[in-house]
Amino acid sequence: MRLWSSRRAEASASATDDLLIVEDRLRGSVHDVFAVHERQIRGGVIIFRGELLTDPARALDVLLARFRPLGYTPFVRRDATGAVIQAWPLAETLTPQRVGINVLLFLLTCLSTVVAGSGAFLSFDPLSEPHRLLTGVPFAVTLLSILGTHEFGHYFTARHYHASVTLPYFIPAPPPLLFGTLGAVIKMKSPARDRNSLFDIAAAGPLAGLVVALPALWLGLAWSTVARVPPGEHLSFGDSLLMQLLVYLKFGSLPRGFDVFVHPVALAGWVGLFVTALNLFPVGQLDGGRIAYALFGAHHRMIGIGTFVMLLILGVVTHAPNWFVWGFLIFLLVGFHHSPPLDDVTPLTPGRRLLGVLCLLLLVLLIPPVPISIE
Repeated sequence: MRLWSSRRAEASASATDDLLIVEDRLRGSVHDVFAVHERQIRGGVIIFRGELLTDPARALDVLLARFRPLGYTPFVRRDATGAVIQAWPLAETLTPQRVGINVLLFLLTCLSTVVAGSGAFLSFDPLSEPHRLLTGVPFAVTLLSILGTHEFGHYFTARHYHASVTLPYFIPAPPPLLFGTLGAVIKMKSPARDRNSLFDIAAAGPLAGLVVALPALWLGLAWSTVARVPPGEHLSFGDSLLMQLLVYLKFGSLPRGFDVFVHPVALAGWVGLFVTALNLFPVGQLDGGRIAYALFGAHHRMIGIGTFVMLLILGVVTHAPNWFVWGFLIFLLVGFHHSPPLDDVTPLTPGRRLLGVLCLLLLVLLIPPVPISIE
């Protein structure tokens, strides 16, 4: 036991000495862009406090070039004491991506959305009547086009900013889940450079998706019909403010007891708007959460917690269990944390700040108070 403890102590001392050597090298590499007033080591993170001698963007360029050969990534921020540089062990991951997984998930999602769009297992047996699965193709193609455009909006914007990012992972959902998919995601494998690039990457997805979703919804409404609601229970999809406006522009005021029976393309457009709305909630790593961080910085966590509480209140007011489910999925799977960009000092430009507020207001137009109900 004593021999083991001794070796552990020697190894710990050696690691500490190595860290001090690295700290000294890092401190020497910042002298022309940052005046160090205080330094400390927390775990494997080396922290310098002091004063920036140049603008944050230029300082970050210099520090990235000098820290990377030493195996560290710089994060520039401010706190109550002034400017802070945190040197973290290299944050970028360069592991190759297995594209085969992305392709397989996409093909499975194609199948699951075709099945969902055709109503298989609900209105017919796909094993005895496989040709009827073709009726689900318009829904599947439209929905996957919206989701794919959304995710590739993130992907290409991230690549524009030289961020390390994966290709989209589509998530298939087998019956009895209604739409055949739980959406798609990409994974950021490196921090955003600053709040402006973080905002652009986050906002590109919803805005790109809407470019496809809105025309698809309008075209689908042109193929939809207005008819009397039949007696008995039936599945109903709630209307957001935007959906109500589009229905009014297309059909005018509906007579009492009548409703729009939507074409599969219009239903896919509705799902696209709903998924966009869910992503715009200003929580954690959701698109809206990234936008909220770019807008409000350290206050984003309180905004996320407030959003969670509002979802629960919305569920109580509307008697819609959908919001309780989504709220607790956010709480359990998404959380309220958001990683900072490398440069957390450079402010968001005025144009992006205005667009960010509009993106959050867009949530009000897109979200149906009661998304799905049985009436």
